[in-house]
Amino acid sequence: MSRPRRRVHLAAHFPGVNNTTVWSDPRSGSQIDFSSFTHLAATAERGLFDFFFLAEGLRLRELKGRIHDLDVVGRPESLTVLSALAAATSRLGLAATVNTTFNEPYELARRLATLDHLSEGRAGWNVVTTSDAFTGENFRRGGYLDHADRYARAAEFVRLARALWDSWQPDAFVADRESGRFVRPGGIGTVIHRGEHFDVAGRFTLPRSPQGHPVIIQAGDSEQGREFAAATADVIFSRHGTLDDGKAFYADVKGRLARHGRAPHELKIMPAATYALGDTEEDAAENAAVIRSRQVGPQTAIAFLEQVWGRDMSAYDPDGPLPDVEPDLTGEVAQGRVRLADRAAVAAKWRALAQEKGLTIRELVIELTGRQTFVGTPASVARQIDEHVQAGAADGFILVPHLTPGGLDDFVDRVVPLLQERGVFRTEYTGATLREHLELS
Repeated sequence: MSRPRRRVHLAAHFPGVNNTTVWSDPRSGSQIDFSSFTHLAATAERGLFDFFFLAEGLRLRELKGRIHDLDVVGRPESLTVLSALAAATSRLGLAATVNTTFNEPYELARRLATLDHLSEGRAGWNVVTTSDAFTGENFRRGGYLDHADRYARAAEFVRLARALWDSWQPDAFVADRESGRFVRPGGIGTVIHRGEHFDVAGRFTLPRSPQGHPVIIQAGDSEQGREFAAATADVIFSRHGTLDDGKAFYADVKGRLARHGRAPHELKIMPAATYALGDTEEDAAENAAVIRSRQVGPQTAIAFLEQVWGRDMSAYDPDGPLPDVEPDLTGEVAQGRVRLADRAAVAAKWRALAQEKGLTIRELVIELTGRQTFVGTPASVARQIDEHVQAGAADGFILVPHLTPGGLDDFVDRVVPLLQERGVFRTEYTGATLREHLELS
């Protein structure tokens, strides 16, 4: 007997101003106007996607002491945007990135539970951490948290948030007009938590939402991050989009679930994915090349080089060869980005690839950073997505269009119907909550 075909899950990411997007394109719209958010969310809901996803940064990144205007800038606060979108959508899940390092569990649990109620059970929380003092300077505690402690705080944060959400019994809310009883006696529990990072005692102010509590999303890829996700997350926002890397990551993380008392279907792995479509394979390849060249302009190419070399490289021609100068292993020109673990090894890899293919600085950066996950006709892109899911490389994908807000339109109009024809994607929403869309128990 053949195994049933696995369902493809899809989500939409609202891209920021960075080298994924082509913000200079005339078709690109505002990163702030609410109409941009409603357009992309409406497209995702028309495409029957599981959820709409917002990233967030807590400080503007800098390059050589100046605001790096080729990176994420000007994004409104996620939960505020999603609360407004709850009224503009009816089925689409709404997921916000919110940091556990610079928030408090009780207050954030209330905000997330509020979104979950406003949307009638469609909220998701992408749990992220921060360990750098640069970001911490925007907050009272500064950069106090050691890198090794960030997941310990995050794990305790999520445990406490869940305890608060679960402290109301499902039948606690009575509102019986005849008896005058609003809440069932004993229906609201007291949460007493004494931990390493938090000390909380009290009662939560909101009842359980239609889905119980928000879906938990996690994006860490380190050993700590993978273990945290296996123990805690409902969805992983992975960066492993290729077939082989995806299969290895998928097997590793799913293999960790049993020791946390969880089954494989209780965690969905959804890598970020970009795409370029065309009427023919040649058209798609040409479109992908144009997108890549526009994603990595001269300034962006030099900025990437400086992050690896750790020094000012503005004197070099982006359309010229890599410089002979060696990286400064102690230098740091970029603030707010994840630091490279082995800058010398990365630089050596860059040199080898540039020499092998005869690439200029800009061509090299395009080769390394500007690659689309799926390139082809709508039929071939639908086939590739399906193959990844059936092969156990992913449960689906979080799509990151290169244009805001209309970059998802072609995918929904041309690829989604073909996934439906293949029998691997829904033809209508059968559930009301995000947890139901994701088929989470």
